[in-house]
Amino acid sequence: MFVVAVLAAIIASQAMISGTFSIIHQSLALGCFPRVKVVHTSSTYEGQVYIPELNFLLMFGCIIVTFGFGTSSNIGNAYGIAVVFAETITSLFMVLVMLLIWKKHIIVVLLYVCCIMLVELVYLSSALSKFTHGGYFPIAFALVLMTIMFIWNYTYRKTYYYELENKVSTNKLREILDQSDLCRVPGLAIFYSELVHGIPPIFDYYVGNVNALHSVVVFTSIKSLHVSKVPPEERFLFRRVDPKMFMFRCVVRYGYTDKHDEKKGFEKLLVERLLEFIRKDTKANKKTNTMEHYLESKEDEIHNDEDNEEEEKTGIKTDVEMVETATKIGVVHMMGESEVIAKKESNIVKRVVINYGYGFLKRNVRRNDEVFDVPRARLLKVGMTYEL
Repeated sequence: MFVVAVLAAIIASQAMISGTFSIIHQSLALGCFPRVKVVHTSSTYEGQVYIPELNFLLMFGCIIVTFGFGTSSNIGNAYGIAVVFAETITSLFMVLVMLLIWKKHIIVVLLYVCCIMLVELVYLSSALSKFTHGGYFPIAFALVLMTIMFIWNYTYRKTYYYELENKVSTNKLREILDQSDLCRVPGLAIFYSELVHGIPPIFDYYVGNVNALHSVVVFTSIKSLHVSKVPPEERFLFRRVDPKMFMFRCVVRYGYTDKHDEKKGFEKLLVERLLEFIRKDTKANKKTNTMEHYLESKEDEIHNDEDNEEEEKTGIKTDVEMVETATKIGVVHMMGESEVIAKKESNIVKRVVINYGYGFLKRNVRRNDEVFDVPRARLLKVGMTYEL
């Protein structure tokens, strides 16, 4: 019996650990949990993940619970309430699925509630009688996790919407770049941002206080896709933010098994793809301008193709040399480090959630530079305070 019990416990613990990793991974994708390191252990199945930080927390939690409860009967009470609650919650979601997705008749739903849910509610009421004898633990633990997830998701969404509402527009960007006291220093700057469309407000804050900007700027957003691998030639998507000022937008796409720790390789690939984009984009713009000119002026149908081709090559060469020179001078990784606080007129609950709850979680989770494996020697953090 002892051997069978140990084997059963091993099987059950493996299911619990795998389920915990999977739930946290999905919560991370929804922005409902603080950042942790996720290691994908399979190149075929996305759901097979390992989270080192969570694995150690589960180990310490198991040791503390075992010593704290003392007897197997108390642990059994806690386990029983957890299982019955899981069954009841699953049935509640099943009712929603039957009504909203399957569009079942209300009579069928009522039959399910009467035949299945009533039995589960009876089990739940009997299990709750052991609440004071260890059954309180899974409920208290669930409330703690729900509180953490609510605090993180609430502030995460507020911060993201704040950046969307206050992002730098195209007209504002031109005003910034046209400032007479703005100094363009040589070099290439990779400015990391969560926004795929638009420029974050922290860029305006940086330029307004420093009055200096690198000769080539690439606003970079790193996104994870639900595929195993993204080929290097398809990983970088570029577009021009401002053609005259050498400012580009780049979305870097990674699969769940792709490595992010290619420090020198990442920079090299980014520059190579940027140069390819400049060559293709310049040719495409030249063809578009030639076609527009042809449609506007039918009299000039005979164009000097050699002059146009030479002009095109000169423009491409100038742009390519500009990027290559900036890369040789030095690449700087710039990352926003925003501090989030509640507005002064906010109520006490909002101030506690944002100022203390979210602040505590953010100080104790992985930072952006650790997630993206940005080289520390060439990392420049820009701090700004968001009042939500």
